[in-house]
Amino acid sequence: MSKFPPQSHRGFWYWLIEFILRPILKAATARDWRGGEYLRNNQGTVVAMNHLSWYDPLVAAHFVNDNGRPVRFLAKVEVFKIQLLGLILKNAGQIPVQRGNSDAAAGSLREAITAIENGQCIVIYPEGTLTRDPNLWPMTAKTGAARIALMTGAPVIPAAQWGPQEVIPPYSKRVRLFPRKTMHVWAGPAVDLDDLRSQPISANTLREATERIMLAITKILAEQRGETPPAVPLDRRIALQKKAES
Repeated sequence: MSKFPPQSHRGFWYWLIEFILRPILKAATARDWRGGEYLRNNQGTVVAMNHLSWYDPLVAAHFVNDNGRPVRFLAKVEVFKIQLLGLILKNAGQIPVQRGNSDAAAGSLREAITAIENGQCIVIYPEGTLTRDPNLWPMTAKTGAARIALMTGAPVIPAAQWGPQEVIPPYSKRVRLFPRKTMHVWAGPAVDLDDLRSQPISANTLREATERIMLAITKILAEQRGETPPAVPLDRRIALQKKAES
């Protein structure tokens, strides 16, 4: 039996997390949710978001749940090794991702595909880490979201968020709840990948799909912020290499 139930059924552990966190999140922050109608479908869905802060998953979960969908995340395997938290996450259907291990990565991909096939909604941060752009624009991304979408036929809903970085600044663990912040999450229509779905999955199709996904997220974020993004996004690999060398 699949560990991923039909999308309308949350399960005890998921319900417990929602019961505890939802009132806290409502009290702690104001919300500017837009585009939630794009999530309200009866099929497996990938929600692709920009990554600003360690607070992001709570905001994403709040947004997706408020629009009637239980949410699943692909999370670093290290989080699952924290005793109580790991137990709760595992039983709530969250998916561990082990980096640098091809067999484990393939297993995570299979779990994500199973979740999609069971009508689940999966949130993915395609950048794979918090943005290193000094002005917090999205970087170039990994191809995981595109691969899942092309393998399953699932729609990719682009969503941009702005505000979590005011609660927990990037790469910081310090929480700043006061004054009360507004969390902005805007979703857009599914990214058009129809022409790529009829082609064999290759490095080229994955790269093209990923670029379309990130462009859609960045366009929404630019409208959200009322600013113009960089003409060329920061290269994630170069940014991470500089981090390793510093």
